[in-house]
Amino acid sequence: MNRFMGVKSALLALGLALALHVGCSRSPTGVVRLATTTSTADTGLLDFLTGQFREDTGIRVDVIVTGTGQALAHGRNGDVDAVLVHAPAEEERFVTEGYGLKRVPLMWNDFVIAGPPTDPAAISGARDASDALSRVSEAQATFISRGDDSGTHKKELELWEAAGVAPQGSWYVEAGQGMGACLTMADEMRAYLLTDRGTYLARENTMELGILFEGDEALVNPYAIIAIDPERFPGVNAADAQRLIEWLVSPRGQSLIEGYRVDGHQLFHLFGQG
Repeated sequence: MNRFMGVKSALLALGLALALHVGCSRSPTGVVRLATTTSTADTGLLDFLTGQFREDTGIRVDVIVTGTGQALAHGRNGDVDAVLVHAPAEEERFVTEGYGLKRVPLMWNDFVIAGPPTDPAAISGARDASDALSRVSEAQATFISRGDDSGTHKKELELWEAAGVAPQGSWYVEAGQGMGACLTMADEMRAYLLTDRGTYLARENTMELGILFEGDEALVNPYAIIAIDPERFPGVNAADAQRLIEWLVSPRGQSLIEGYRVDGHQLFHLFGQG
């Protein structure tokens, strides 16, 4: 019996330790844990900026690359010190619910609808983005959806709703993958998809997909960074997270974002600039 009670006590202690650890893991000083989107990684911007930040400050940024929904979930669990995402309504809710300190606008690019050069759904003549998706649905042309609760997926669902279409059927493929993987899939399947322009341009030379619809105001894609609230999660590295945010919005960080190019293309823009 004593042996059984000893094992039981040990298991209870282990369970308590794990419970305390969940949502309260502590970041070491000099390291910022950042959850962010696949588009910032697939374009190469993230590695470029975090490398420059470390050179300037000595602070390392450990990155979790995922969709916006999962990035915000990491923030809600206290697993990271900051999130860099692109779904404004979700970000505002995240702050209002007390998980983040403040939504800090950082940069923007835009979404485009890409597809096969033959454009079987004739979306290049669409009035707006919703009309473009309506044409895809009517033609039952293959469409690749991120299907991963990312910022891109959220925007796509908004556009389908605006079009009055509930996409379903064999033509609508939910990939559950990041932007780069979905572009590859769409290229191989001669399919349409919604993509951020930056990731498309970073891979343009490897694909036959073309940008077939662009320019709708509904396709603007703003990014923001949010530090996790240290009062809610005392283990977060609030000081270094704030240093990262201040560096990104400083003239130094903003000039690096604005000047970042892939094959001569500017992938991200500063607010107030087009």
